[in-house]
Amino acid sequence: MAQTRLLILAAVTFSAIVVIFALPRFPQDQAYHQFADQRQFLGISNCLDVVSNVPFLLVGGFALAFLLRRTHPGEKPPFIEPAERWPYAVFFLGVVFTSIGSAYYHLAPGDDRLIWDRVPMTIAFMAFLAAVVAERISITAGLRLLVPLVLLGIGAVAYWHVTELQGRGDLRPYAFVQAYPMLSVPLVMILFPPRYSRTGDLFTAVGIYVLAKVFELFDRQIFNYDRIVSGHTLKHLAAAFSAYWVLRMLRLRVPLPAQ
Repeated sequence: MAQTRLLILAAVTFSAIVVIFALPRFPQDQAYHQFADQRQFLGISNCLDVVSNVPFLLVGGFALAFLLRRTHPGEKPPFIEPAERWPYAVFFLGVVFTSIGSAYYHLAPGDDRLIWDRVPMTIAFMAFLAAVVAERISITAGLRLLVPLVLLGIGAVAYWHVTELQGRGDLRPYAFVQAYPMLSVPLVMILFPPRYSRTGDLFTAVGIYVLAKVFELFDRQIFNYDRIVSGHTLKHLAAAFSAYWVLRMLRLRVPLPAQ
């Protein structure tokens, strides 16, 4: 039965790779950098898109403090195996650096700065996938995949950046490393039994991030509605809230009886 579930996951992974690379190469659309809300406040260009990255820093910092703190005698540790914390630690480290990289990018949007926005995000995506693999499939597999997955994410951004500089920009690998965790994480949670309670929180976190992408897609329409806040600013807030929901899950969940 476990072998069948792994074959299903492998088939979906292979299909996703085939689909993304069957698409024609596509470069970065330069219109992407023209965000709806370009207002300046307190001398900060594109102010709300910049300062809305602060929640990433707060959530990531609190999460790292929680994950790396010493457990007191008699206190129930947050993980069955101490090593399980490392994929989550890398995930929240990516969240912290997303705050810095995204703020830097939004001060003066352009391809040269976009790489510093995307690298931390791919670190977070890949580490999140490794964390779910460790909890649902195999701790050993999740830990062994952590570094290769993170390097795959960074490599996808680097590949896009190099090809963009060469005038043949190719976003397909980056599109894959961003979309694949959103597809595979729910699939892994459906196929493999949980080791902890509060499985629904992971689905909620993924759903909130999907909502963030919807906000991003309708950046200008949302801003033009009342000219108070843009879709991209809401995207930052929703994505940070998604990361918070993962932290909330880790704080509240308990181990389930062995199955």
